[in-house]
Amino acid sequence: MADAIEELERKRAESNLHADEHRASRDRLNADARNWAEQRAQIIDELRDKSSEAQGHRRHRDELNEQVKEEKRLRDEGNRRLQELSDRLQELRRAQAPRPGAVPTWKLKKDLKELEFRHMTSALTGEQEKRLIAEMQRLEQQVKEQDEQLRQDPAINQVLADLAEARTEAEDHHAQVGALAEAAQKEHEAMVLLYEQVDELRRKADEVQAKLLEVKGQADEEHRAHIAAIEEVRDIEKLLHAARGGRVPLEAGEPAEPAREEDFLARLKKGEKVSTEDLLQLQKAGHR
Repeated sequence: MADAIEELERKRAESNLHADEHRASRDRLNADARNWAEQRAQIIDELRDKSSEAQGHRRHRDELNEQVKEEKRLRDEGNRRLQELSDRLQELRRAQAPRPGAVPTWKLKKDLKELEFRHMTSALTGEQEKRLIAEMQRLEQQVKEQDEQLRQDPAINQVLADLAEARTEAEDHHAQVGALAEAAQKEHEAMVLLYEQVDELRRKADEVQAKLLEVKGQADEEHRAHIAAIEEVRDIEKLLHAARGGRVPLEAGEPAEPAREEDFLARLKKGEKVSTEDLLQLQKAGHR
């Protein structure tokens, strides 16, 4: 029996060592799991911040695009009004009797454009260029005089004023379209960049989550192994208690065949499970 007690004490020490090892491994893995959980939380916080910022850029972009639509509508209205006023001006000019022998304004402007084109594209001597410039100045002066004459008509003068105002408004709306569209594009680019970062953070969060689950699974395995080792220690202590003369009640039923000590020790050394009932049967056999 002394050999059995010695073997049980050895196995108890071994099981205690295994329990301590599993507990230390479990605690280390749980600490790792907490670190992974903290990393995941940080990534998710950053992901939420960037997603919220991206949504802000998207809302601002959409607001700017609506403003672009409105400015385009106003610009188109202005262009239509500009065309209507231009047509009205031409009607009034045609209706006004020209001065005897005066060249029509449209003819003067046509000739002026032809001279300007010739000046830019032709190789001229100094004298030729001087005469060409003088002729251009003369035509410009005639156009100016005819415009001043036209302005003496209150109806034409009003249309010219309205025309200038409509042109300014149309140009302002056109400029706003460009500025707002550029601002909307910048908001769009900022949004796309942030969403790309969000996708990358989401990928990292998934990787960290997978690692967290892996480590938690390992920690759970170590915990179960720790519990199993503790239960094994308790079982061995029950066997030691019985081996040292303690009495443990047997379950109801026929007693098992008396165990031999050499068989009992062999089973212990192989790591096989032995019950308190086995030990009690060995005790009984030893007392016969």
